[in-house]
Amino acid sequence: MSPPLPDLETFPPLRAWQRKALVEYLRRRSPDFMAVATPGAGKTTFALRIAAELLVDGSVDAVTVVCPTEHLKTQWALAAARVGIQLDHSFRNADVHSSRDFHGAVLTYAQVGMAPAVHRRRTMTRRTFVILDEIHHAGDSRTWGDGVKNAFEPAVRRLMLTGTPFRSDDNPIPFVSYERGQDGLQRSRSDSSYGYSDALRDGVVRPVLFMAYSGETRWRTNAGDELAARLGEPMTKDLVAQAWRTALDHRGDWMPQVLRAADARLSRLRSHGMIDAGGLVIASDQQTARAYAKLLGEITGEPAVVVLSDDAGSSARIAEFARSEQRWLVAVRMVSEGVDIPRLAVGVYATSASTPLYFAQAIGRFVRARVEGETATVFLPSVPHLLGLASEMEAQRDHVLGKPKDPDGLDDALLERAQRTEDAEGELEKRFEALSATAELDQVIYDGTSFGTGARTGTPEEEEYLGLPGLLTPDQVAVLLNRRQTEQLAAQKRQQVAEAVPPPRAPVVLSAGERRVTLRRQLNTLVAAHHHRTGLPHGKIHAELRRLCGGPPSAQATIEQLEERIATIQTL
Repeated sequence: MSPPLPDLETFPPLRAWQRKALVEYLRRRSPDFMAVATPGAGKTTFALRIAAELLVDGSVDAVTVVCPTEHLKTQWALAAARVGIQLDHSFRNADVHSSRDFHGAVLTYAQVGMAPAVHRRRTMTRRTFVILDEIHHAGDSRTWGDGVKNAFEPAVRRLMLTGTPFRSDDNPIPFVSYERGQDGLQRSRSDSSYGYSDALRDGVVRPVLFMAYSGETRWRTNAGDELAARLGEPMTKDLVAQAWRTALDHRGDWMPQVLRAADARLSRLRSHGMIDAGGLVIASDQQTARAYAKLLGEITGEPAVVVLSDDAGSSARIAEFARSEQRWLVAVRMVSEGVDIPRLAVGVYATSASTPLYFAQAIGRFVRARVEGETATVFLPSVPHLLGLASEMEAQRDHVLGKPKDPDGLDDALLERAQRTEDAEGELEKRFEALSATAELDQVIYDGTSFGTGARTGTPEEEEYLGLPGLLTPDQVAVLLNRRQTEQLAAQKRQQVAEAVPPPRAPVVLSAGERRVTLRRQLNTLVAAHHHRTGLPHGKIHAELRRLCGGPPSAQATIEQLEERIATIQTL
């Protein structure tokens, strides 16, 4: 006997963007529809409402959901069951047919790629509505893409879901429409789009503060040379990758200092309204994940939960952490996409993954709003590429086919090469050996604007930023950060006046890094002054300066670009 149809009268109320997209979907009645919505916006609820509408009006007889991971299969099935749609998350390819106890099944992209013919027969047997969650995964390999296309071409309806940004490769994604622009390049076209800035304005997601930590790093190359660099200063891609890798090494001081700061921030949030706030450390590999968990245990006195994608019971540990009040979860990629743990409010981005897609998915774990005023804080290395992604978090990107690769973007392959070591027994030297690293707060990025003038870890200046209240509206976040920066600048000025100045001496020659910090501080001060004169948000003022002068966000801008923006804002 087939299960009863869902009751639309008891369906949870939809958000404004979901209602608008639902009306557009029902009005068009086209076979394919793609909805792009920022993580935490409610793509699952939107998709299930469409499934319920189609089941109730008899347009379809069955529902198939395809998602990236086994854990998400369980999550989808539970969410569907809450609204009266029964989905079999334990369906295996060997089963061939779905049980009549269910309205359909939940699959993974890998599962479909292994046996597309099985799922094509299932799709042809009953009029099927297919939900392709995080559709960009269908472009991960030709096997997956061809499998999805072959399996679900006979479907009556297909709904594609994804967050932003899209992929950065040239693999066309099945069932996604592409339109050729004036530049001759083909871009993906969405039928409904709801970005982070829209969701933040509507109170659907939390404001995110990025606390970027720089510091001195030292390492030894396979040739025996010792190199040193300050994280965040301009350097070649290879040096950036090696300095980054050195900072993330658990045996140095950088990671313990950043984890200690992140835990202090978590304690602040818990003591000011978010009593169950949790933290997530995203690691590059299993070995470092276990090492980070050990460090957190020593810092907090409480064991951290470790989730590794190939461990039995990982899904159960994620679900248990989501329900508990444990402080820290350490994971390798598995919690980077789609996993719903609403209480996550503090993150440490301790991975070498640097694509815009992965970064957006990772940050998406922290943005889901529960009550008004909750904020999220993500700690990350002060690496220009990551700072740029943090500054442009609200940017929406299409999938572009045939676009030349950005020569200025950080290549993940360089980081992977820096991560590899020679494991042959008896080797006297490793390919790469991290020697030491220390951390200090470089800047706080919020709404595309950089705040702060730097602070050493464990100082009152750092505490001023770590101690920001946990419950704030987006406008209050900007006001408080601006006030903190103003107080910091005033304190530095008072200190300079109070210090006895010795007889005239030779002028101090600043390094490029010091000049950039000074210029960025001056630019932020002028932007704040312009904000008080005009009432324009800081982010809009920075955006206007970028439009007039060109160049990347201030966190990535060169000395010349910062000087030009300073000169420009003085004329506004």
